[in-house]
Amino acid sequence: MRLKVLYTIPNFDTAGSGKALLKIATRLDPDRFEPHICCMHDRGPFFQVVRASGIPVHLFPYTADMSHRLKGLLHVLRTARFFRKIRPDIIHSFHYAADYSEALAARLAGIKWVYTKKNMNWGGASKNGWRLRSWLANGIIAQNSDMLRDFFPGWKKVKLIPRGVDLEEFHPESDPVYPLPRQYRWVLCVANLVPVKGVETLLDAFRRLFVQFPDWRLAIVGDDRNAYAAQLKTTFADLVEAQQVVFTGKVLNVKDYLQQANLFVLPTLNKGRREGSPVSLLEAMAMAMPVLASAVPGIRDQLARFPELMFEPGNVEELTRKLQIWMQKDDNERHAMGLALRREVEARFSIEREVHDHEAFYLGL
Repeated sequence: MRLKVLYTIPNFDTAGSGKALLKIATRLDPDRFEPHICCMHDRGPFFQVVRASGIPVHLFPYTADMSHRLKGLLHVLRTARFFRKIRPDIIHSFHYAADYSEALAARLAGIKWVYTKKNMNWGGASKNGWRLRSWLANGIIAQNSDMLRDFFPGWKKVKLIPRGVDLEEFHPESDPVYPLPRQYRWVLCVANLVPVKGVETLLDAFRRLFVQFPDWRLAIVGDDRNAYAAQLKTTFADLVEAQQVVFTGKVLNVKDYLQQANLFVLPTLNKGRREGSPVSLLEAMAMAMPVLASAVPGIRDQLARFPELMFEPGNVEELTRKLQIWMQKDDNERHAMGLALRREVEARFSIEREVHDHEAFYLGL
């Protein structure tokens, strides 16, 4: 008899968490698991990819605002009835927020409920929500070791499962495509452009080095239609106007940019939600590219064996020094480091390992 796993996620608008969910759901052993998906609406281009996967998709507003107790509890009861109609053995929530209404509904329906902790949010106004969400859960997946230490010390129902990468999709020997001008060498940053990503640290460091390295350019890949991106473009207008820095906007072909780049940088700050297990860094490593990244949770796990590739979050001077070192190296030296990082992903961060660990987690429940 197969285990029916219902994956819940608010939407597929931004696609980051949605892609992670789909990569797991589509790779589960079909002889042992029957995946289903529930989200709140069918908007967003990635939803059509989800629909085309063949996995049954259910639309339902499965969370409630619990600040209005009576209305919230009534909606929880409706959600519980909805869950009972699907009759999953396990509900696995990919919601990023501190919502606990879904867990209440699953408990009322008599269904085991688990969630993946995807960021380092915990305290402040959401503290009680995270505690209730975690107390109600039958199991919790943490994406980095800092979560185990800071949020769940000694909790037996918590399992560490970092993100994984499809090593066939992200491979250094793929046929090259050149979305950026080929006469330059490229530093690349792929990130959701929000303040916690610390992109200004990278821009400031690159500005200090451009005169020394006139054949290098910087590409920032990510949705730039927000106030933070506008502020970056204003602050570093000299670099943008000289086309020393390129904001590509949101792209679907991230792999093409990774394949062309010579160096990848992820400058996340050590505040707020920080990182869970940043897949963009793993994808760059899988493409056999040297990387530099700030020493924050998630990244510390991924680069644990390469401490020289990390820098203090927000430290422009340290990032400038490390950028200079790697921009000065020749192609053979950069390629050798890239191959070492590729081997690290093969050993510890493959999608096959992530799926295997999820299957074991479900069976353990």
